[in-house]
Amino acid sequence: MKRSEYLKSVLLSALSFFLICCSNSDRSSGLEEAKIAISVSNAIYFEAYKKNDPSIFIDRYAIDACIMSPGAPELCGKEEAGKFFRTSYDNYGLRDGRFITTEVYGDGREYVTEEGLWQSFNAKGELFDHGKFLVLWKKTLNGWKMYRDSFSADQDSARSNFAY
Repeated sequence: MKRSEYLKSVLLSALSFFLICCSNSDRSSGLEEAKIAISVSNAIYFEAYKKNDPSIFIDRYAIDACIMSPGAPELCGKEEAGKFFRTSYDNYGLRDGRFITTEVYGDGREYVTEEGLWQSFNAKGELFDHGKFLVLWKKTLNGWKMYRDSFSADQDSARSNFAY
């Protein structure tokens, strides 16, 4: 092999390695950004119930989001998200809760999927309901927002099936 061919080969290999590393780094940093945004949003989510402020709740969702609760048709859009909040607050007594993220999947560019567990509490601070969830997050001009919110309870109860 000629010296010039060898140098071209080495340079192409180095360039390829660099591009692969940068590409993986971009994906990794995008995913880390999404994970941080999800964590922040999840920490704020139940503040809406503590303060009886649906605007906090609604702001967690993308404009074209859908909430897909068990035993009910999907609720899409900001107005429907407000109805979900109002029903869960007024009719079911939700006042607090928490999310436990177990995994976030995706490359962090446009969409990521969050998998986890949730717990809901009543006005006395008692465990009201609990279960699992999958949320498809969408990167919007306003940051990472919930795009599809799907959850189910770990128990069979009327309060787990929000009727709207």
